[in-house]
Amino acid sequence: MLGDLGRKSDDNGRKCPTAEKMERKQWKKAETAPKDLMGLVFSWSLKDILNKNLYKNKVKMIPDTFSSVSHYLTSFIYPLIEETHADLLSSMTMVSQAPLCEILSVETTKDYEPPTNLMYKITLKVIRNNGNDAEIYEPETGDLIALTDVRPKCISDLNRPKISYIVASVVAKPVRDPDEPPPEEDTCIVLSSKPIEFEQNMETNKKRKTLFAVFLINMITNNRIWAALNIGPDLGNKSIIQKVLQPDSLAGEECALCISDSVSNSEPMVSSFDLNDSQKAAVLSCIAARECHHQNSIKQIWGPPGTGKTKTVATLLFALYRMKCRTVTCAPTNIAVLTVTERLVGLVRDSNEYGTYGLGDILLFGNGKRMKIDDHRDLHDVFLDFRVKILANCFSPRSGWKHSLESMICLLEDPKEMYSTYLRERMNQGKGVQTNQEKEEDIQSQSFNKDGRKNKKSWMRKDIERTLKNSKKGKGKKQQDKNSEGATDGSCDKLLTLEEFFKKKFYDIVNNLKFCIPKLRTHLPTSLIPLEVAKNMIGAHRLLESFITLFQNVSVESKGLKEVIEKIGDAGKSVDRFCKFHKTRRKFLEILRCLRQAIEVPNTTDHYRIKSFCLQNATLLFCTASSSAKIPVGGKPIELLVIDEAAQLKECESAIPLQISGIRHAILIGDELQLPAMVKSKISEEAKFGRSLFQRLVLLGHRKHLLNLQYRMHPSISLFPNREFYDNLILDAPNVKERKYERSYLHGNMYGSYSFINVAYGKEEFDYRYSTRNMVEVVVVSEMVATLAKATKGRKQRVSVGIISPYKAQVYAIQDRLGKKYTSSADGKFSVSVRSVDGFQGGEEDIIIISTVRCNLKGSVGFISNRQRTNVALTRARYCLWIFGNGPTLEHSGTVWGKLVNDAKDRGCFHNAEEDNNLARAITTSLVELGELHLLQKKDSLLFRKARWKVHFSDDFWKSMVRIKSVEIHNKVFCLLEKLSSGWRRPDNEANPNTINGTCLQLLELYKVTKILNLVWSVEILKEDSNYIQVLKVWDILPMERTPKQAARLENLFGNKRVIDMDHCKFKCVEGNLEVPMTWPADDEPEQSLSSFKSLSLQS
Repeated sequence: MLGDLGRKSDDNGRKCPTAEKMERKQWKKAETAPKDLMGLVFSWSLKDILNKNLYKNKVKMIPDTFSSVSHYLTSFIYPLIEETHADLLSSMTMVSQAPLCEILSVETTKDYEPPTNLMYKITLKVIRNNGNDAEIYEPETGDLIALTDVRPKCISDLNRPKISYIVASVVAKPVRDPDEPPPEEDTCIVLSSKPIEFEQNMETNKKRKTLFAVFLINMITNNRIWAALNIGPDLGNKSIIQKVLQPDSLAGEECALCISDSVSNSEPMVSSFDLNDSQKAAVLSCIAARECHHQNSIKQIWGPPGTGKTKTVATLLFALYRMKCRTVTCAPTNIAVLTVTERLVGLVRDSNEYGTYGLGDILLFGNGKRMKIDDHRDLHDVFLDFRVKILANCFSPRSGWKHSLESMICLLEDPKEMYSTYLRERMNQGKGVQTNQEKEEDIQSQSFNKDGRKNKKSWMRKDIERTLKNSKKGKGKKQQDKNSEGATDGSCDKLLTLEEFFKKKFYDIVNNLKFCIPKLRTHLPTSLIPLEVAKNMIGAHRLLESFITLFQNVSVESKGLKEVIEKIGDAGKSVDRFCKFHKTRRKFLEILRCLRQAIEVPNTTDHYRIKSFCLQNATLLFCTASSSAKIPVGGKPIELLVIDEAAQLKECESAIPLQISGIRHAILIGDELQLPAMVKSKISEEAKFGRSLFQRLVLLGHRKHLLNLQYRMHPSISLFPNREFYDNLILDAPNVKERKYERSYLHGNMYGSYSFINVAYGKEEFDYRYSTRNMVEVVVVSEMVATLAKATKGRKQRVSVGIISPYKAQVYAIQDRLGKKYTSSADGKFSVSVRSVDGFQGGEEDIIIISTVRCNLKGSVGFISNRQRTNVALTRARYCLWIFGNGPTLEHSGTVWGKLVNDAKDRGCFHNAEEDNNLARAITTSLVELGELHLLQKKDSLLFRKARWKVHFSDDFWKSMVRIKSVEIHNKVFCLLEKLSSGWRRPDNEANPNTINGTCLQLLELYKVTKILNLVWSVEILKEDSNYIQVLKVWDILPMERTPKQAARLENLFGNKRVIDMDHCKFKCVEGNLEVPMTWPADDEPEQSLSSFKSLSLQS
C-alpha cells in the first residue's frame, strides 16, 4: 500500500482518472526522448565523443521520490546516455592500448538494407597461444568496435582526412562447441553506422590494406537497461516499481491479513541451518511475504561485512526451493551470482539422499567465458549451456531417451522381429537406396505404439519423407554411389547372425541408456520427474548394471545367447539354466515400461528450444541483473525476485529484473555502507546515477532486517569499522572471540592481528595510465609477502593473503613485482591475490595487506577518502590486517584515514616499517632503484639506525650501486654493510688478496659480495664534538681486476696520514665477537681536519 503522497488509485486498486491522465501525459512526454541508444551512439562524431559536456545540460538530478512509473523510468534515460558517452570517451582516450584483431574480409549479409540496416559479415584472423592472452581479442556480441585500416596509436589515427574510422556493433556470433577444435577463421555479424567502403577503396587502388577491429566498449548491459526504461505503459510488470515510487510508512512490515501455515511449516527446516536470531528472522519474514497475495512488497536485508549474508540468502533460497516457489536470484556481477549459486547447490547436494536428483530445478545462466565457469566444476550440473548440450543428446530422436527406451523394450521383447528388420535392410542395401544413418534409424529408431508394438504406418511415412528429403537435396545418385562403395569397405561384408546382432544391438542401446538415465534424473525439473519416478530411474540403472553382468555371463556360455533368445517368448513358462537372466529381464522390462509412461521429454535437438524449455521449467534461476532480460515469458509464473549485493546495483539496472512477468515480491540484500556501482561520468555521478534502489529506500526510511553478528574478523580488526561505520550495532560472534582465532604468522608486535605500518620514505607518482602508485610501498609489500611465504612454509593449514590497493597502478606494480610466484604454492597451501578495493568487495582472506599509496606534505588522499571504499578495504581480513601507508599524510588528510591512524596510535598498533630489518633493507633497495640516494646518505639513514659504527660513503660507491641493476646484489651489499656496521668482521684467515700493496695494505679492506664484486672500505677517524671516533668509510664496490687501480688512487691519501692517525685507524676494540668503534678526547691528540676527506670523490 502506497503512502498518501503516492496514492494514485482508489481502495479497489483502480487508478484515479486524474492520476491516469497525468501518467499518460508523462508517457507521451517521454516519447520525445531518443528511442534507440545504439542509433544515438552511431550518430556521435569524434568531436561529439570528445566533448565532455555534450549532455551536461540534459542530465537532471534523479529525485528521491517519483510521481509515476513514467516519471521513474524516464528519470534515468539521460544519465544513462551520458554514462555511455563517458565510457566511450574513456575508451577513445586509451585507444592505443585497446585490444584489436585483424579483419580478413567484409561482405554484406542477406539482411543488408541501406541506409539504416547496414549488416555485414566480417571474417577475423584467429590468433592462438601467442603467449600474451591480454593482446588476443575475440569480438563478442554487444561489443562496440571501431573499424580502421591502421593500428591506432592515438585518437587522431582514427579520424584521418581521407579515411575515417567506422563504428559498428557486433550483433551475432556463431555458437562454437567448446569440444570441437577452434576454426581457422572466426566470423561475426556487425551492424555498421556507415557503409563500409574500405574494401571498395582497396579494389580501386589495387592494393589491399590490413583492416582492424578495435574494441571500444560493450553495450549489452546499457542496451538492456535502455530497453527496460523504454518498455512503455502497457508492457512489463510494473507492480513492484509502483511500490518504490514514494515513501511508505508501512513498507517492509508484515501483512496483517496473512497468517500462513507455510511459515510455521518452514520454521523447523530453517532452524536446522544453525542461523542466529537476526538471520532466522530475516528468512522467515521473506517466506511470510511470499505467502501474501494481498499486496506486493519489498523486503530489505542489511548484511554488513562478515555477518553471514550469503548463508542467509542460501537458506532462504533453499526454503523457496523446497516450497517449489519460482524465484529469480540475480546480482550485479558474475562473481556474486556464482557465490550464492555455489552455496545453494551445496545445500541441495548435502540434503539430497538421491544423488543429483533435484538439481534440474536449479538453473544458472550467463556468459560462461566471463563467468569462468570451467573453474567451477561443482556448478556444471546447473549451468544452462552444459545442460542444453546434455539434454540435446537425451532428446535426440535417433539416439536419445525415447528411442533408446523403445529399442531396448523391443529388443528384449522380440529380438527376432528386430533381426528380421535388419535382414530386410541388408537385402535392400545392394540397391543403394539408404544411407548407413538411415538404416540405423530404421532398426533402432522405429516408431512404436504405447504398447510397444511397431507402428507400421508411421514407419512407412518416415520412409516416404526420407525419400522426398533425398530427392529435394538431389543426393539420391550420389548416395547410391557412396553406399555402393560402402558395400565393399569391409563393414558390410559379413552378415551378422541372430546372436551377433542381438549382442551388438544390446550394447549400443545400453550405452545410450547408461548416459540418459542419470543425466535426465539430474537435469530434468522435478515437475517432470517426481520423486517416485526418480527412484524408479535409480532402480532401472541398478537393474541395467545387473543385467549387463548376466548378459556377459550368458554370452560366454556355449550356445548360451542362442538359447536365451529362443526362450524369450516363453521364458515365464519353463525353467532352464538361465532363469535368473529371464527373471531380471522381466523386471527390467517392467520398469522400462513404467518409465516410458512416466517420463515425457521433447523430441528435439534444437538448442534454442531446449534453452527455452529449461528456463520455463526451472524453479530457481540464477543470473546477473542484466542477463535477467533473457528470461522468457511462459511456464509457471515467477513469484519472487531476490537481488543479492543490491547496494552495488544501479537503480536503473534493477529495473530489468523488477519488470519480469509475474513477480509479486522483491527481496533486496546488501549494505549501502559498502561500495556502490561504479560510474565513469562525473556528471551522471553528481546526478545520483550510481545510487542503488537499496540505498534510496533506506534514505526514505524503508524498514530493513539487520544481520547483527559478524563471523569473519578478529575483534581487533572489526573494532574500528564497527565504531566508525556501523555505530557499534554489530556484535562479534563467539567463534571470532575464541583464543584459537588468534593467528601468529610472524614474530613481533608489528605483526599482530591489527597494525598500521608507517612507510616514511615513500613517494607517490603517476604511471602511464594516469593512476597513482608508490614504488617504495610496492617493494615493502612484496618483501612482506616473501617473508610470509617463508614463515608459513610447512604449515598444515592453508594460508591465503590478499593485497588491496585503491589504485590500479599500484595493483599492477605489485603484481609485476610478485610475478606468478605466489599465485599458488606448489602444495597449494600459500596463495596471494592482488586486487583493487572494488575487486575485493565480497571477498575475504586470512591476511589482508593494504597499500594506501598516498604520500605527500599536503595530506591529499584523493578518492580513497571515500568512506564506503575504506569500509570495504578494512573488512576483508579474517585473522590479520596490516595497513601500509604514510602516517603523516593520512593523519592530516581530514578524512576517515586520519581517524584510523590516530586510533592505531591510541591502541598501540602504530609501527614504523624500519623496525623490521627485512623491510628496512627492502626500503633501502627501493630507494636505490628509484635513484633516491640522498635519503640513504643522511646521518639518520634507515640503513644504520641500529648500527654500532657510523658509516660514510664516497660518491663513487653510490654511482656503482646505481649502475648495478640486480636487486639481489643490492640486498647482498646492504646485508654486508649492516653486518659491518654492527661490528661483525670476517675470520682472520680470509685475508685481503695480494693485489693491494703499500699503506693500503694496512688500512684498506676488500670483502666479497659476489664471486666477482668486492666491497672496498676502511676504518677512518672523524672528529665529532670534542672527540675523535672511528668510523667506517665505504669507497666503492668493484670487480677484482679494478681494485689495484682504486688502491693506487687511495695510496696518496693514506700516505699523507701521520703515524698516530694510522695507529688510531688500526686500533681494534673487541666486545665478545664484535669489533666496536673507539673514541679519544680531542685534547689528547692534535686536531686533524677531515673536511677534505669527507668530500673526497675518486674518479673512475
